[in-house]
Amino acid sequence: MAASLWLSCRSKGMVKLLLGGRLVAGACASLRLGGGWRLLHRSRELLGIPAFKILMPALSPTMEEGNIVKWLKKEGETVNAGDALCEIETDKAVVTMESSDDGVLAKIMMEEGSKNVRLGTLIGLLVEEGQDWKQVEIPADTGDPSCLAPLMAPPTVAPSPPSIDVLASASTKMEHGLGKLPIRLSPAARYILETHGLDPSSITPSGPRGILTKEDALNLLQQKQKSKAVESRSMVFPAPTQPTVVPLAPQATTVSSIYPRPAVPPISIPGQPAAQGTFTEVPASNIRRIIAKRLTESKTTVPHSYASTDCDLDAILKLRKELAKDDIKVSVNDFIIKATAVTLKQMPDVNVTWDGEGPRQLQSIDISIAVATDRGLITPVIKDAAAKGVQEISASAKALAKKARDGKLLPEEYQGGSFSISNLGMFGIGGFIAVINPPQACILAVGRARPELKIVEDEEGNEKLLQHQLMTVTLSSDSRMVDDKLASVFLETLKANLENPIRLALC
Repeated sequence: MAASLWLSCRSKGMVKLLLGGRLVAGACASLRLGGGWRLLHRSRELLGIPAFKILMPALSPTMEEGNIVKWLKKEGETVNAGDALCEIETDKAVVTMESSDDGVLAKIMMEEGSKNVRLGTLIGLLVEEGQDWKQVEIPADTGDPSCLAPLMAPPTVAPSPPSIDVLASASTKMEHGLGKLPIRLSPAARYILETHGLDPSSITPSGPRGILTKEDALNLLQQKQKSKAVESRSMVFPAPTQPTVVPLAPQATTVSSIYPRPAVPPISIPGQPAAQGTFTEVPASNIRRIIAKRLTESKTTVPHSYASTDCDLDAILKLRKELAKDDIKVSVNDFIIKATAVTLKQMPDVNVTWDGEGPRQLQSIDISIAVATDRGLITPVIKDAAAKGVQEISASAKALAKKARDGKLLPEEYQGGSFSISNLGMFGIGGFIAVINPPQACILAVGRARPELKIVEDEEGNEKLLQHQLMTVTLSSDSRMVDDKLASVFLETLKANLENPIRLALC
């Protein structure tokens, strides 16, 4: 399309945009006039095809960043609402991201294998069906949203020369009209803005049709918190004064350290002993980094208390053999989950979480079971375990463990939980202490079953030496919610339920 642009600002004070020989009134262009900017209209051909932004979503409550594992759609493919777009590794598992709009995937901004992508970062562009997706407009804000400036900053108007009074008047009216346009807010974004007193005019909406989304509001809140942190640091740590430079004596430069630093870092050579100071960088998965962060927070902020007891497993092992005759296969760990859930039902004061202000007693008994995977430890949740039988608990535990190892857990399958169980008995561990998984109040560490001799009396009162299978369990409890007495009573009740499995059928 033939186009010509004729600008005359100094001589006649006029600006005309000619497109095909005619004056066009709806096109957007920027002109530099007297040090300021004036915003005019230009056509879609100059802008490119407008697109809906696909941003990195929050797929778990604790997610701060994610990794792009695999794109399930290619550029140019049609996408319907609900279709799987890509697989994202969160701090818990690999989750499939679904599209919320219909259209065509025009541009992938973050390729497969992209690491540590912050929430709200642009990862793709979607255009409407029937449009030329190859001509999509690539926005400038493709990086981390926390370090982006608003796309439409308030223009600085410099004094205009008399020769362009007409153009300045028209531009001022346009800017005044743009400032009065209402900002469309999503319900979640409106709640965040009203709660924290944020100004939505300082950020550009990224949602479809100019809607300010929850991610936009969270990014604005993050920018506000960062600015406060910078101000507080500048007040606490004043600028250091410049020290007086005193020349050193020449003899001081010749004195060497007892352990001098090598000028060239040592290099490890295959087939030879490693040189001193060499190491190999081991990349940590997103899950392992989040686990390290959460464990550190738990040990430094939660007051841990510990209590242990030994449980006799003879009755459970005997019951397992009888069930196996009817082709019912359940594990000792399934009985432990059921016994723990029944004990929590009997003692609801332990089925609590910490909400920041105080304990919160939960109505549902949801047991988190620790599962070791190649990417790290994850705790899928067996919902309402007290109301399920041992066989149903066994089926749920197996299904969740398989999905956890395959990285296919859904967010609702690992979020929440009121009590955690970690069992290392299958690895031959006799006993250990586990770290509490906040905001839960307790975690039970289970060791292996071990044979021990014990003196018992028969019906006639004669003492006999018999072998028993004992198992050590250790309860880690949050002292803010579960004191030592309550923890001791809990272990005593749990021990009674395990040693008399018939009691599990009564609850």
